[in-house]
Amino acid sequence: MVCCPHWYKQPRGEPGGCVKLAPRLHVLVSRKAWSCDCCEHSSVASSHKMETPVVSSFTESERASVYEPAEDSFLLIDALEKELSEILLRRPSVCVEVGSGSGIVSAAIAKALGNSCYCIATDINEKAAAMTKTTCERNGANVDVIVNDLVGCLADRLRHQVDLLIFNPPYVVTLPEEVHTGQLLPRSWAGGAKGREVMDRLAPYVPEMLSDRGLYFLLVIKENDPGDVCNLMSAHGLRGETVISRRCGAESLSVLRFEKLEKNS
Repeated sequence: MVCCPHWYKQPRGEPGGCVKLAPRLHVLVSRKAWSCDCCEHSSVASSHKMETPVVSSFTESERASVYEPAEDSFLLIDALEKELSEILLRRPSVCVEVGSGSGIVSAAIAKALGNSCYCIATDINEKAAAMTKTTCERNGANVDVIVNDLVGCLADRLRHQVDLLIFNPPYVVTLPEEVHTGQLLPRSWAGGAKGREVMDRLAPYVPEMLSDRGLYFLLVIKENDPGDVCNLMSAHGLRGETVISRRCGAESLSVLRFEKLEKNS
């Protein structure tokens, strides 16, 4: 992978060049618009509010290859909004979202944190990376985007420097082979056994990347066994708790928050 000065591998053209996209309709995606009568919402209490980013309407090609904003995306934004006062108190200087997809979460948190925080988004899918970059630019969010498998080359560069790490992983319980399919869209949700294969791969990197004041936000479903996820992260020196939960249809979604038990030496 070639990294340009903005750490973004351009899907087309020369590294560092701009993607030329045809004009498209824009839609303001509302978190409330994704609510339904079957949803159980937990309250979001925070003295700080986060803007809901504007997301372009997906083309047929993008819909077949990039994960569109859905209930899980907005629950993650709600969790970050609920914790925003605490996040701001920690004065984050580096934020990384892994698996950014459409870029709606990266755009929301980058706008909330402002220019004092360096924000990075990664995705293994080049089309998702391009969508993230577009979403962030159209919302005035300053985010560098990298085509990368999880944290990859960032693990060493940002060792003990990440103050905010965010991950909405592929969490759906599937056959293991579905995790490694060549199709782009299934890779955004296929999680293998217990839906844990991808999120568990990131686990050992988390304590190595988090700063002393760092926080890690992870979205999970009931089938992932959140208690066992917390046990796994505890084995890596992290203390976890549930920030917010929501049930919509058959899915029980939660966002977990982790921080270090012991500070870096």
